[in-house]
Amino acid sequence: MFRSIGFSQICRKRTSSPLKTTSFRLISSDFSTNDEEIYATLLRRFAETENFHHGRALHAKLVKGPLHGSLFLNNHILNMYAKSGHLLHAHKMFDHLPQRNAVSWSALIAGFVQHNRPSYALVLFSKMQAAGVNINEFTLVSALHACSLYDNDSDGDNNSDGDNNEEYYCSYYFSRLYQVYAFVVRLGFEWNVFLMNVFMTALIRGRKLAEALKVFEGCRNKDTVSWNAVMTGLAQFCCGEVPGFWRRMCCEGVKPDSFAFSGVLSGLAALGDGTGMGMQVHGQLVKCGHGDEVCVGNSLVYMYLKCGSLEEGIRTFEEMAEHNVCTWNQMAAGCLNCGKPGKALEFINEMRKTGVRMNKFTLATAITACANLASLEEGKKAHGLRIKLKNDVDVCVDNALLDMYAKCGSMDDALQVFGTMEAPSVVSWTTMVMGFAQNGQARKALKIFDEMRAEDKAPNYITFICVLYACSQGGLIDEGWEYFSSMEQDHGISPGEDHYACMVDMLGRAGQIKEAYELIRRMPFQPSVMVWQTLLGACRVHGDVETGLIAAKQVLSLDKDDSSTYVVLSNMFADGRDWKGVGSLRELMETRDVKKMPGSSWIQLSQR
Repeated sequence: MFRSIGFSQICRKRTSSPLKTTSFRLISSDFSTNDEEIYATLLRRFAETENFHHGRALHAKLVKGPLHGSLFLNNHILNMYAKSGHLLHAHKMFDHLPQRNAVSWSALIAGFVQHNRPSYALVLFSKMQAAGVNINEFTLVSALHACSLYDNDSDGDNNSDGDNNEEYYCSYYFSRLYQVYAFVVRLGFEWNVFLMNVFMTALIRGRKLAEALKVFEGCRNKDTVSWNAVMTGLAQFCCGEVPGFWRRMCCEGVKPDSFAFSGVLSGLAALGDGTGMGMQVHGQLVKCGHGDEVCVGNSLVYMYLKCGSLEEGIRTFEEMAEHNVCTWNQMAAGCLNCGKPGKALEFINEMRKTGVRMNKFTLATAITACANLASLEEGKKAHGLRIKLKNDVDVCVDNALLDMYAKCGSMDDALQVFGTMEAPSVVSWTTMVMGFAQNGQARKALKIFDEMRAEDKAPNYITFICVLYACSQGGLIDEGWEYFSSMEQDHGISPGEDHYACMVDMLGRAGQIKEAYELIRRMPFQPSVMVWQTLLGACRVHGDVETGLIAAKQVLSLDKDDSSTYVVLSNMFADGRDWKGVGSLRELMETRDVKKMPGSSWIQLSQR
């Protein structure tokens, strides 16, 4: 059978489909050959496709043949195991190799890096040094890459102990990064642009942008990847420098590729420059022939949507030749952020009609859109989709469901979802507290909070805002003071502006205007507009004109153009039949050109 198939067929380029069954017949036949290149070609293909089973079968065939001692083939087998993710097999084979060279070490190190085991990859790198094996460029590439993966190590537990542990891991990996780079310099590989690019990428991942820029400027033979690495770093950490760097890149004759366009568009999105330079870059990418690439199209759509240009975003979306799930998600999220939740749901429905499978991000957007519309009917449909996705969602989707049901006033449904969650997060508990509070069930809100503490879930800053809000809505003065006092004493959380505003609202609703005013005066920082406006609203309800005037004066000193303050103060004067005061306020509004914001209401009729 082997003789009936030409060698050129074996070596032909791999397509997107898996290896055909003929490959397995080749390796399982009784035919044998001493041509190492034939077996090496097959092993390379198995490594590229991560076809462990075929690779293992070929390994078994070679063990029985005359080539079992070939270092050349053993390295290919080792590489196949490592790249396919079977690191235990790879390491076992490595340990039993009768002889090893730099390729053997490099293949094993690269496998551990590729499959998120950077710490052990660096251990192997140290052992390689100790063994006196000559380190080459390929080994150094893997070692440098390992040093950049400190936040993605499946060997470590760097997320369990919080920020301090993360800082330790970051410090450890970057000390190793500089050690590996010292090898690069010592061995004279600074001319190798590939190594320099990996080193720059590692620095950028560690937020050491200034050092990465120094390496970039010192690099004598920069390529497109070098420029792209810096562009990505600037887009992430210093987006204000993106336009100037892009112009420099174009002036120096560097031909941008799809990654360069994606990088500059991301930076312009962060800057909010979609109508100026963003449109210029849009024109450039069309001229360069990158307009049909889905990754570039996604970046372009994201830029327009991030800048609030919904129409341009939709137009760009419609001009794209291909849409993936990321494209649809961006459009739905963009519509949501632009205040068009109904349009977001339209895009998600259209996405489903085209056969694109939704993921957890799609579902979270759909549920949030339903929450913004307060549409219980659409929300239940989204809940049904969440059930179909089963384990393909995370706690964020369930939190969105809780929020949606709360905003739709269906706390029974929210409680049912909450009860099915295996590990509710702090956000989950907080959402339930706020949901009950917003729906007039203050006691139930506090009960949820007590259950949260009983489960040893530490409340955060936002949780206490919701708890104090519940106390305010329920008129629970004593409980409110108790929770407010416990923030710093029991939980180490200093009350902020929002907590004081809740307390002022709670006291104001109860008619304790003087106590609310005294609390504001005792605040350890400058009271904001929100706090004074809260007091002003309470004064209007209870007719305390004297304190209301004090609050209004403070608000207007901080924001003289806020129309709501004038309206509340005018209504307070009108309640006391002080028509002269009402007239004076309206004249002041005209003098300062303050316009009252019109109110609005909405209701869903049929499907509209």
